[in-house]
Amino acid sequence: MSDTSKVSKVDPEAQDTVAPADDPTAAPVSVVDPRLLIREEGLKGYWTEFTRKVKGGELGSLPVVIGLIIIWTIFQFQNDRFLSADNVSNISYYMSATGMLAIGLVFVLLLGEIDLSVGSVSGLASTLFAVFVVQHGMNAWLSLVLAVLTGIGIGALHGWFFAKIGVPAFVVTLAGFLGWNGLMLWLLGSSGTINIPSDSGPVHLLGQSSFFMDQAIIGAYLLAGLGVVLALVGNFGEQRRRKAAGVPFRPTVEILLRVGVLAVASFVAAFVLNDAAGVSNALVIFLAALVVVDFVLRRTTYGRKVFAVGGGIEAARRAGINVPVIRITVFAISGGFAAIGGMFFAGQTASATLSAGGGNTLMLAIAAAVIGGTSLFGGRGSVWSALLGMLVIQSIQTGLDLLNMNTSIQYMITGAVLLGAVVIDSVSRRSQKAAGRA
Repeated sequence: MSDTSKVSKVDPEAQDTVAPADDPTAAPVSVVDPRLLIREEGLKGYWTEFTRKVKGGELGSLPVVIGLIIIWTIFQFQNDRFLSADNVSNISYYMSATGMLAIGLVFVLLLGEIDLSVGSVSGLASTLFAVFVVQHGMNAWLSLVLAVLTGIGIGALHGWFFAKIGVPAFVVTLAGFLGWNGLMLWLLGSSGTINIPSDSGPVHLLGQSSFFMDQAIIGAYLLAGLGVVLALVGNFGEQRRRKAAGVPFRPTVEILLRVGVLAVASFVAAFVLNDAAGVSNALVIFLAALVVVDFVLRRTTYGRKVFAVGGGIEAARRAGINVPVIRITVFAISGGFAAIGGMFFAGQTASATLSAGGGNTLMLAIAAAVIGGTSLFGGRGSVWSALLGMLVIQSIQTGLDLLNMNTSIQYMITGAVLLGAVVIDSVSRRSQKAAGRA
């Protein structure tokens, strides 16, 4: 039996029962959601489904992808070095540190909350690492673990005040932003800087000159191939599970097409990065974190509970979800990723400084998650928004640097892009409510 013929099987959760209009007393009949049969119409069906989603406000990553293409096109016309291998390599490297903060913020945003402390926590983590290694002679890897655990503990503390005491997350994390920044300044002392040996494990691993499989140009292609294989395994595994459950599933042709597009993008990126120096270790770790966290959010019970709490607290409680535990763990995850981001910043500069995690780091991390498509209103988003959002932000920063634009211009443009993303999100939610799918 062909794939498309099986698509017509109905998911019991996706059908309603109504009485015939001409006889209200008659027995109800099943009404199948037409979206479940859309693939049987071929290309026309896909186009119909696409237009339905756009009209209903289900835009997904479409706006940010279109925006990214426009940004790259404009900067490439302005300076032909923008899409050069070296510049693309710089974009991929420098977006990883703030991107780690954005991953943690995605969890918090899915609850419809905010964490204003991630910048200070990242700076404190890098400072603790430097103090442990330089001033106390502690093993670098043990220092890394202790710094990350500190970030997790700080996040859990914020979550406890929010979930158990009832202090608004905005206030709790704002206090953390100030308090942990003060502790960082106290630890750094009058010098304001602690230089970290460049050969210490984490710093050496995350430095700009450290690349995946340094001596093998094939490393980037291995990573691209691994990503394609994982996508194939994941998609076919989901197809098999849905077949066994007797519910609609994605046809094999569609899976191959999707994975084919991913393969082209992955191997082109590998080719460009190899033309520079290869794939940085920082980018590899960032992408690995995205894959793991995406699995947690989409494939585990915990991830479904996070979305449920973000979608409606009272409904989540009635479903038996321990809302305080979810809130505390989400903020702990945010603190942990902030600390990991601090390690990335330390690797970039081989030091802990007063500016670590400061400046516009917090705003850029929040902007990355929102621009990438995670809703500020909770319950909707993807961890991949951290990648897409950081690509947009880092592309803007790097492009304007190539054009010798002032930092003030960078802030204004990034702010405009962030506002545009929030406007799109708000309009999308309103369209979904009008269509009865919010």
